[in-house]
Amino acid sequence: MSTTPTNLLEDLEPVVADNLDRHLSMAQEWHPHDYVPWSQGRDFAFLGGEDWRPEQSQLSETAKAAMFTNLLTEDNLPSYHREIATRFGRDGAWGTWVGRWTAEENRHGIAMRDYLVVTRGVDPVELERARMDYMSSGYESGDKTALEAVAYVSFQELATRVSHRNTGKVTGDPIADRLLARISKDENLHMIFYRNIVSAALEIAPDATMRAIADEVIGFEMPGATMAGFRRNSMIIAKAGIYDLRLHHDEVIMPVLRHWDVFDRSDLGPDGERAREDLCTFLEALDTQATRFVDRREESRARAAARDDGTRPDIVAS
Repeated sequence: MSTTPTNLLEDLEPVVADNLDRHLSMAQEWHPHDYVPWSQGRDFAFLGGEDWRPEQSQLSETAKAAMFTNLLTEDNLPSYHREIATRFGRDGAWGTWVGRWTAEENRHGIAMRDYLVVTRGVDPVELERARMDYMSSGYESGDKTALEAVAYVSFQELATRVSHRNTGKVTGDPIADRLLARISKDENLHMIFYRNIVSAALEIAPDATMRAIADEVIGFEMPGATMAGFRRNSMIIAKAGIYDLRLHHDEVIMPVLRHWDVFDRSDLGPDGERAREDLCTFLEALDTQATRFVDRREESRARAAARDDGTRPDIVAS
């Protein structure tokens, strides 16, 4: 089993400092209130207005499921802050990054909630109850090491970027699309920060880092996986092509692995080689699963289209 150097966080501190400076130089200031159509807002019954009704929403069921899930995922920020602060510490460049990351992520939840409440995109009572339940249960990543945690978020931040960006496209609302595109820019910069830290870790401790990468890819799940209704909403999201196994493999996992030169590195010892073999075996299976899912989805869409236009499904399939 690969051993992580006990002083790895200290060894990585200069890299963290450099990438923090890089992030701050590239991050653009923006304000959630600029992305919310306040003119669409009106009072709810508590203040003499009208409470939410389903027909008030202009979002499709798919867009509702995606925005609901994405927002609740952002809502558990206190848990995520605790997770990374515990592993990375609150001192020096690591601590400065943790604070900056938390502040930027908090904007995402603020902006998305304001948009959904003002436009009456989803039931605000259901949304608040779900927020209370999910935040009360919190999020625990288990016993991840700092190295495993930074490997995980390299993929997770990119996955979130892809999900937000594609959700914006399916809303049918240029305002929501613009908002989620803006959020996606933040997520991409966060991914680059973490990805660069892992690149440096690979140079310092290649075997241990390769093991962490393999384990996090193999056991990956989004932080929102423990929220109520996540499985159902994830299927809706996958069927719509917002985030599915194909995207996970092609647009999240593989680009990051290629950036780290995972498949062509020549500096691995026996432990690192075994980790890479485990990773390659998993990726082959994931690719097969992704292809199978996309094929089934296309078949299902063809059958649905055939029903809509009165054409026999078997003729369409041929």
